Amino acid sequence: MTQGKLLLANKSTNGSSSGQALVPPAPPSYEEATAGTSAPCYNDVEMLTEFTWDDRNIRRVFIRKVYTILLIQLIVTLTIVALFTFCDPVKDYIQVNPGWYWASYIVFFVTYLTLSCCSAPRRQFPWNLILLAIFTLSLSYMTGMLSSFYNTKSVVMCLGITAAVCLLVTIFSFQTKFDVTSYQGVLFVFCMVMFISGLVLALVLPFQYVPWLDAVYAVLGAILFTMFLAFDTQLLMGNKRYSMSPEEYVFATLNIYLDIIYIFSFFLQIFGRKQE
Repeated sequence: MTQGKLLLANKSTNGSSSGQALVPPAPPSYEEATAGTSAPCYNDVEMLTEFTWDDRNIRRVFIRKVYTILLIQLIVTLTIVALFTFCDPVKDYIQVNPGWYWASYIVFFVTYLTLSCCSAPRRQFPWNLILLAIFTLSLSYMTGMLSSFYNTKSVVMCLGITAAVCLLVTIFSFQTKFDVTSYQGVLFVFCMVMFISGLVLALVLPFQYVPWLDAVYAVLGAILFTMFLAFDTQLLMGNKRYSMSPEEYVFATLNIYLDIIYIFSFFLQIFGRKQE
């Protein structure tokens, strides 16, 4: 009996010692873990949350900067259009001297190619803003001269329609889950259709004017650049399939501004009435 108790005691002692051997070592303290390091360590969840928060802040600043510059551009364009439409001496001067239009077109084309194809001047401050200002003034002059040939009421009506359409498209682009940026192929095909149609119109209209053909082309152009406005707006958001870098705020502003001006020009061809 005594030997049995001793055996049980030995087993219990061995079991307890083996159980103590299986206990994992205690984790190091905070002071021991951070000893010799200059910055605290973060786990994966904290790093993900921090970087996501920073990216959202950068995206908000980017969007705010783009729409601030765009608002200034639209105010300048609206001022020039109003001057060329309501001031008769200015209207008569620009209509009699079309050379200024072609000069502004050359400036517009050169600055547009520079800002679109050359990343260095597009990202270098202050040259990017200077080129964008020259681009805005040249396109504003062209838009104002185009508006001077139409009735004043027609110009005001087209301005209101353009503002309403652009506002609705912008709200739709920010609120919808539909990804417009995934349909680049559709926009490219639409652009090719518009390009070929423009060549056909350039050959047909000088020989025999077809009013409805010009109106159809203007309707297609308004639809195309409305789609481009939604596409360029969603590129700013950063939560779709394709997004634009925050460094490209000048290029983003250029695209949206050009979309709005083209929408207004096509609406002017659709609803505008030329002066007699």
